[in-house]
Amino acid sequence: MLLTLWLYAISTGIGSAREIARRTKSDDAFRWIVGDKEVGHSALSAFRVGHGTALEKLMTDVLGVLLHKGLVSLDRAAQDGTRVRASASAPSFRREATLIDCREQAALHVKAVLADPDPGASEGERQARIAGALDYQKRVEAAIATVQTLRDEGKEDPRGSTTDADARVMKMPDGGFRPGYNIQLATAGSELGGARTIVGLLVTNTGSDMGSVTPMLENIKVRTGQLPGQLLADANHAKHSCIEAATAAGVEVLIAVPKREQCATKPVSPEVDAWRERMKTEQAKRAYRARAALCELSNAHLKCHHGIDSVLVRGLEKVACVALLGAIAANILAHANAWIA
Repeated sequence: MLLTLWLYAISTGIGSAREIARRTKSDDAFRWIVGDKEVGHSALSAFRVGHGTALEKLMTDVLGVLLHKGLVSLDRAAQDGTRVRASASAPSFRREATLIDCREQAALHVKAVLADPDPGASEGERQARIAGALDYQKRVEAAIATVQTLRDEGKEDPRGSTTDADARVMKMPDGGFRPGYNIQLATAGSELGGARTIVGLLVTNTGSDMGSVTPMLENIKVRTGQLPGQLLADANHAKHSCIEAATAAGVEVLIAVPKREQCATKPVSPEVDAWRERMKTEQAKRAYRARAALCELSNAHLKCHHGIDSVLVRGLEKVACVALLGAIAANILAHANAWIA
């Protein structure tokens, strides 16, 4: 019942647990789903982020049914990433020195809360205060660990968020820089129209798409049992090692050649040289025109129609659950008529 609630809500553009809980008392469709049950927003929120493994399996099962019915073809797939706003504010990102001060303050706050029973408060209020103090202390420690990891990776002036340690400041579609996540989708379908099917999904906290082709192909193989014949992507995905791995796996790579490489003279591998030459041909240019029609529509629908223009949960695993629910709903809606027939 909770899964049905979420899928129906997402299909109508609702991504908030509180809004769903409210509609179960006022909207006939939501009331029909819950029947005589009462569903609170806490139960809905916990369900959405507490079953990542089951959602992964459900996504794979849905694709399996679609492939079995012949509704999906993997002759061609297009990959692209879309950045979504994280549930963290820019001021929550702090340097290590500031986070060390926050750690000391958090420890003092925990001691103060534990030492002061506040006789005027109920037991529930006291437990809530203690839980809040311990939660902030935990988030500060996670932010410090994030800063140390980023520094080990060679990042200059690393900062971690005390709200969501997994979030990273990245460039958004409007050109601004805000905390966010990068949702990578691989979409199969025909550029001439018809249903678009999300056959691969990855969620990262890396603002760049570079290097994402190889893990995406692995993701598609796990979900569908096969690799696409062609993979289309923009120049932001043009990492040489990914092109070499895809070619070795038998996938024809149609990725735009970055301007910095169009006049390059440095020796490269045969696979990369063949890719550069391929993208000069008229046949490859015609096939590449299908990229935008495939992947950008899925990204737009995920944000505009399925309520994932920003995420209200925190942490990579939880954001992945939200993205999975959106992708499952999108695939079911895209093939609803053929599925029922």
